[in-house]
Amino acid sequence: MKTLVQRLPTNTNPPFDLELLKQHLRVSGDEEDEAITNIGLTAAAELEQFAQVALLFQTIHIVALASDLSKGFMSLPIGPFIDGGAVSLRIDEVQIDNPSVFSGSRPVICWPDQFKSIQPRKLLIEYRAGFGADASDIPADLSQALRDQAALHYDGRSPMDAKSLTTSPHMARVGARYRGVSI
Repeated sequence: MKTLVQRLPTNTNPPFDLELLKQHLRVSGDEEDEAITNIGLTAAAELEQFAQVALLFQTIHIVALASDLSKGFMSLPIGPFIDGGAVSLRIDEVQIDNPSVFSGSRPVICWPDQFKSIQPRKLLIEYRAGFGADASDIPADLSQALRDQAALHYDGRSPMDAKSLTTSPHMARVGARYRGVSI
């Protein structure tokens, strides 16, 4: 099965407070605000990818080709699923109304039994994920992991060799708690 996942942000708010990030980096003044914002956005993208989360609300589009539906469910790749949120599920050209979704940090979508015996060409899923609309909605441990990853980038702005640290230990530890596990 080939799965393509696309994230579409639903707002333009940064997933961090610039002043808190600058304090963490021990930077005063606003001369480096653009560079620090770019570093913060890079760290956020790395954290989201590593932890398989949406820090801020995003629409998640999934296209799964040649899917095996025999299990009757699929783990959604990005959490947390927004409780009470709508999910669109299309199996080939058939729209499934009100599919069952188990929400939370590792959401799961289920489909009706009649689809368990087919091998569709294409499965389309769309849902919203995220902790909230702005940086204050993100759990404190993920916010700290983002700042630590940004500090690693800020302090290592000179060229690094292949053996240099590229993931902060804090981001790795925290991100692993949120990351989904495949069985």
